[in-house]
Amino acid sequence: MNRKDFLKAMAILPATMNMDIKALNELANAPRTERMPAFFIGHGSPMNAIEDNEFSRGWKKIGQDLPKPRAILCISAHWETRGTFVTAMPKPKTIHDFGGFPQALFDVQYPAPGSPSIALETKESIRSTEVGLDEQWGLDHGAWSIIKHIYPKADVPVLQLSLDYTQAPQYHYDLAKEIAKLRDKGVLIVGSGNIVHNLRRLAWDKLHLPEYGYDWALEANAMLKKMVVNQDHKSLINYQSLGSAVQLSAPSPDHFLPLLYTVGTQQAQEEVSVFNDKTVLGAISMTSFKIS
Repeated sequence: MNRKDFLKAMAILPATMNMDIKALNELANAPRTERMPAFFIGHGSPMNAIEDNEFSRGWKKIGQDLPKPRAILCISAHWETRGTFVTAMPKPKTIHDFGGFPQALFDVQYPAPGSPSIALETKESIRSTEVGLDEQWGLDHGAWSIIKHIYPKADVPVLQLSLDYTQAPQYHYDLAKEIAKLRDKGVLIVGSGNIVHNLRRLAWDKLHLPEYGYDWALEANAMLKKMVVNQDHKSLINYQSLGSAVQLSAPSPDHFLPLLYTVGTQQAQEEVSVFNDKTVLGAISMTSFKIS
């Protein structure tokens, strides 16, 4: 951050009294590092948090292959708000935002720290809209269920950026363009959702077929995967007009929009790799992407 931007940050001090001088100093001296990748991760069932399966092993590999980031900024399908917010507390709580699962899942705690200074840095990176500093939310299962496998020691600060449910897909993509600069400052950006996610159509009778997918789910998964790999961002932004297969696969925007935050940070020369590319229970795609 240059001196001009730092002075702007100081100007909002009355509105951010919870930010101490140390946090502001950290903001002023935010390092520029080697560009971190960005991920979209299909998180699927919360049970993936405590199961050793091919998906959780795929997440563990991310942590093994990456340098340790300065922080993680997660855009989860499970934090929808009116307006845009970033978590700004020093110690985010672990939120168990689900029901009907074993007690062992509710017992999980992921005590990763937050970072008030990086929250302020995220806020200041976005000029198109006002971003609120949130002290109440924490880490929902869209974040901790995957990040606990990537960094099991919980020694990397984790923040969440909310999804403004009142806004169209273009808004979310444009917002991603603004936070993309954080990747150059050691921040790992993770979108967490599922490109195919229709809980009303789950094929419980196919539970014994671990890779079963409805025809429309497989069609949508293949179509959307091709668009991500080919950097066809315009079609992804306009996903609601891609036909019935995609409409069935994304009946609500919450699990799809995190993808736009990932691809929106992409530079033209960056490539996409695909992992965990499977459909489960007929109507959930675990397909995930790395941009680097």
